[in-house]
Amino acid sequence: MPLVGGKKGEVIATGSTTTNLHQLVATFYKPSGNRTKILADELNFPSDIYALKSQLALKGYDPEEYLVRVKSPDGRMLRVQDIIDAMTDDIALIVLPAVLYRSGQVLDMERLTAATRERGIPIGFDLCHSIGAVEHALHDWGMDFAFWCTYKHLNGGPGSVAGLFVHEKHFGKAPGLAGWFGSKKETQFDMEHTMDPAMDAGAYQIGTPHVLSLAPVMGALDMFEDAGLNRIRKKSLELTEHIMKLIHVELEGLGFSIGNPVDNSRGGHILLEHAEAARICKALKADGVIPDFRAPNGIRLAPVALYNSFEDVWHTIRKLRVIMDEKRYEKFENKRGVVA
Repeated sequence: MPLVGGKKGEVIATGSTTTNLHQLVATFYKPSGNRTKILADELNFPSDIYALKSQLALKGYDPEEYLVRVKSPDGRMLRVQDIIDAMTDDIALIVLPAVLYRSGQVLDMERLTAATRERGIPIGFDLCHSIGAVEHALHDWGMDFAFWCTYKHLNGGPGSVAGLFVHEKHFGKAPGLAGWFGSKKETQFDMEHTMDPAMDAGAYQIGTPHVLSLAPVMGALDMFEDAGLNRIRKKSLELTEHIMKLIHVELEGLGFSIGNPVDNSRGGHILLEHAEAARICKALKADGVIPDFRAPNGIRLAPVALYNSFEDVWHTIRKLRVIMDEKRYEKFENKRGVVA
């Protein structure tokens, strides 16, 4: 699959992001001897942390002690060397984001995976904010597993079916959470009480996939195949660079700062920070621009390469300038809604 750089049998559309994470942790987290802890980071998406804590608790380990979270030096980004330094002899599993959901920093997955191979620690990545926006080579890097949603850059629609990757070197590894759809398709309807798991990533399915939710994903993936991820990535970087240049020109002196990497280690969105971020997001929505608010003071802007233009970017920043000049944001409470 070109989007993740995996072989056909290594990738499957199934489940939801967090369900797939539970499946993969249940499969790959095998505490033994001194190796009992899970390594993550303090900037990871909360749902991933909830899942990791619950998996530790299920194994009888105190999550506050056995979940190690790499610290960020600035609250926005992570240092790859800090993560590698945390790969100590007591780590049994590593789960990290490919792209940080707030700042958009792209972690060096190849370097991190190589470091885990040297230490014999399995590693997996959350690709929710990277798939469809960043190029991957999961098979060639030797990554053990990965998981993702399809409703961000992949345009599958809200709640659309997620996906996972398991490297072929693990084919035949028993799924931690067994379900009938992980069976070999030739024997699935034999209805035996002894599972006959598939010998590829299909083994890690649990239940019947949501067929109606898969339909828009299939259509979206056709567009990615036509456009080519290398071209999408190139345009994405150009769009986010353009938006940052416009911010410096149009929003200078209005209290904004850029919280994402300014080099090519950023993903497909930028993080614009402001003390009035929540109400500015509401003002943008009222003017036809849909951003994301991320606590405590972040405005995520994601110009999507498949359908956003440089003119869209220009109009967005011009609208933001008018909102600030006319103080339109003051009509709104500086507090996020139920949905950010």
